[in-house]
Amino acid sequence: MRPEELATLAHLRRARDLMDRDYAAPLDVPTLARAALMSPAHFSRQFRAAYGETPYGYLMTRRIERAKALLRRGDMTVTDVCMAVGCTSLGSFSSRFTELVGETPSAYRARDHRATAAVPSCVVKTRTRPSRNGEASAAGGAVRSSA
Repeated sequence: MRPEELATLAHLRRARDLMDRDYAAPLDVPTLARAALMSPAHFSRQFRAAYGETPYGYLMTRRIERAKALLRRGDMTVTDVCMAVGCTSLGSFSSRFTELVGETPSAYRARDHRATAAVPSCVVKTRTRPSRNGEASAAGGAVRSSA
């Protein structure tokens, strides 16, 4: 890689790390672009080229990932989880959750998650990572099966 490409990736990682760390904060493309030292349009193009999805898509995947962990605990309502992960619209949250996970947040929360209790959280997170193409759902099935 050329030095300027490495610098671009370093700047993009800064924005991605911000999303990973502060997923519940109100983050928008201009804020993320500032973190990456780029214009919003250039940032969006570069982010998609580097990571294969839009900044918003990446952020929502992180939020849904965290929402799944909170819903597995079972001690929070879907509305509380929605707000805790930084979403402001329950309808949009539920739609995106269903799109990425394959079931509604309520159905996911109601399901028995005891099979994952003995599995390290880092493995559960990897195996149940939300994905638009369904590969996470298929992988998650192995973790969900009852023992």
